[in-house]
Amino acid sequence: LEKTAELDPRQNYLVGFHPHGVLAAGAFLNFCTEATGFSTLFPGITPHLMMLSLWFRIPFFRDYAMSGGLIASDKESASYVLRKPEGGNLLAIIVGGAQEALDARPGSFTLLLKNRKGFVRLAIQHGTPLVPAFSFGENDLFDQVNNPKGSWLRRIQHFLQQIMGISLPLFHARGIFQYSFGVIPYRRPICTVVGKPIPVQKKEKPSEEEVDQVHQKYLNELSQLFEKHKAKYNVPEDSHLEFI
Repeated sequence: LEKTAELDPRQNYLVGFHPHGVLAAGAFLNFCTEATGFSTLFPGITPHLMMLSLWFRIPFFRDYAMSGGLIASDKESASYVLRKPEGGNLLAIIVGGAQEALDARPGSFTLLLKNRKGFVRLAIQHGTPLVPAFSFGENDLFDQVNNPKGSWLRRIQHFLQQIMGISLPLFHARGIFQYSFGVIPYRRPICTVVGKPIPVQKKEKPSEEEVDQVHQKYLNELSQLFEKHKAKYNVPEDSHLEFI
């Protein structure tokens, strides 16, 4: 975990996390555990990661998830965190969601973000600064069966996602005792870079134009964050973020 700016513990923040990857391993490790020393890097900040509401219907697993700071991905839960007057709360949203997982494969930098603006509207309604975060190596943990848009596999995956709310990427990596095949992730590093906060002016009912302006600024900041740090994490110079 790497920070590029200080976060004021008297304020709440909304972090957009990219990319989702197959299992969102980087998001979980950084914001739900102390594996990367979050509390040392951001003292006074309590992280909360949003997860599909579906998982909170499973007894015992729900309690385990909540103990790690995970909250349901609905507007009420998000607003509850962001409107806390004492500040010191960080709400992390994996903006691309389950659908983006279907494009997660090594060397891919495609983000489902062009028309995802709900998190921006939420930030404006609460006057909460937006913070872009990019996780280098997130897509390198697994290989995925080829599923280009328009293929029969992609259509089935999209159909199942609409029914169940979760996507089903056909991924594989290594086994426990061999590297040929299995579902254990490859031993590849993940480094999540947290960008600087983007100030947002509070407005209860922002117009579409106001949301679009902040959204475009967010895209620009995320692109700059990626370009500035990609060489450090062995990303080819000719690789750039693609927003779809």
